[in-house]
Amino acid sequence: MDSQLNLPRSSSTDQISKVTHVSHEEWTREGLAIIVVGASGDLAKKKTFPSLLSLFADALLPREVVIYGYARSKMTDEKLREKLRPFLLPMQEETVVEDFLSRCFYQSGSGYGDLDSWKEVNTKLTKCEKDAAKDGIKKYNRLFYFAIPPNVFAETGDAIKKACMAPNGFSRMIVEKPFGRDLESCKDILHKLGQHFDETNLFRIDHYLGKEMVQNLMVMRFGNLWMEAIWNRNNVQCVMLTFKEPFGTEGRGGYFDQYGIIRDIIQNHLLQVMTLLCMECPNKLDGPEAGEKTRDEKVRVLESIPPVTIDEVFLGQYEGYSEDDTITNKDSNCPTFAIVRCFINNPRWAGVPIIFKAGKALNERKAEMRIQFKEAPAAEALFGEKVPRNEIVIKLQPEETIYMKSNIKTPGFGSAPIQSELEVKYDTRYFGDSSTTSNPDAYSRLILDVLRGRSASFVRSDELIRSWEIFTPVLQQIEKENIRPHIYKFGSRGPEEADAWMTEKSGYVRNDDYVYHDGKVSKKSGL
Repeated sequence: MDSQLNLPRSSSTDQISKVTHVSHEEWTREGLAIIVVGASGDLAKKKTFPSLLSLFADALLPREVVIYGYARSKMTDEKLREKLRPFLLPMQEETVVEDFLSRCFYQSGSGYGDLDSWKEVNTKLTKCEKDAAKDGIKKYNRLFYFAIPPNVFAETGDAIKKACMAPNGFSRMIVEKPFGRDLESCKDILHKLGQHFDETNLFRIDHYLGKEMVQNLMVMRFGNLWMEAIWNRNNVQCVMLTFKEPFGTEGRGGYFDQYGIIRDIIQNHLLQVMTLLCMECPNKLDGPEAGEKTRDEKVRVLESIPPVTIDEVFLGQYEGYSEDDTITNKDSNCPTFAIVRCFINNPRWAGVPIIFKAGKALNERKAEMRIQFKEAPAAEALFGEKVPRNEIVIKLQPEETIYMKSNIKTPGFGSAPIQSELEVKYDTRYFGDSSTTSNPDAYSRLILDVLRGRSASFVRSDELIRSWEIFTPVLQQIEKENIRPHIYKFGSRGPEEADAWMTEKSGYVRNDDYVYHDGKVSKKSGL
């Protein structure tokens, strides 16, 4: 539907006049158009537009920002605003939401590669840019957010390249996963996108890299003297990365059945987090060169990991999985639970098991990094009993927390070693009710990084290729040989055989005595 760009010249709120940590950067004084491609979809409504609202409310978007939605659905500007409003009002005051929505417009097209529709978008943005030029804005940037499936990436990129690139500013593209389902399809997507946008303007988003605790890894690892001394094969028994969610496919089975839990979670989210956890220190962690140097180190980790073999994989599927109406293959062997063991063959990590564990329909929602250290030398001889191993646990969700499991004397008259935890909970320590510091969502962080031209938290093409080289052979074997997963109950911890398999593969030793949680000692529920 046609729309008219009547951008407000002044704001009813004071968001755009605040001084922020990016106010000194040149792009904040330039014009900006954000085009959300796939604006009528769930991702755009639930993630993209709310994240843009957060940036707007925190004065992290330029003063003259305009936001365009593009999709095939026919609707007016006001209809788009009506669809977005329920997702935005719970986040901010109504005046802020309405100010934001007044900057949101809509363009429909017969398809994502509809050249005429993209020319219309360009015409409207050009008019906006000319109006902004009257106010002294000489440069106008465009950011394209692809909230669309990979099969339309190529035609969309081609149309944008031909009809809607910024004439005198940057044109950057944010692309959502999946980036293929194997090595061949990944290379195909990379080729199609690479025809229209070079690597410096392509930002492949993995929202896990925008999470607070993942972004904290650089400072935690390389800003603390003691971390470097213990972060190696001499001290670490195993590294474990875990993702658990308490619900199943919930109507998304048709999509999920084409990918499975390894492709959906392990090959991208957990593998990306692992590279930051285990990489060598880049010689720059901030500034213009930091992004490429960080990604260089991530690639070196991936190049040190041999392809996964079937004996290093444990598969599970929850009872009732194929009852999802959207799953056509009722005898599907698609895994909803998996444990994968890898090794990093470099001097720092040689011989240390790297364990990835992910599952749906489990007993809790959790994502964490867990590093278990080896036993303290001669501890059992010194104290006359087994002394629990130290651990560092970094919880990504639901509560962002860092804690170190450390041994102390039993309080009171006792003298036996017991395990306690040194803990920092971000919600209470930094983001409590009395704090003026906000904890932005991952998408907001990453969109801001794109605007700033910071690439460290985005996936480079050689990272993608190497990650698929690691996993494609075993994924193809699972499908070709119809390897059957272990069945587990919905809402359980996973297949009954999983714990023994993981213990054997990792050498992890569980301390079953107690766990510290919210100031109370209670029995463990398990990993």
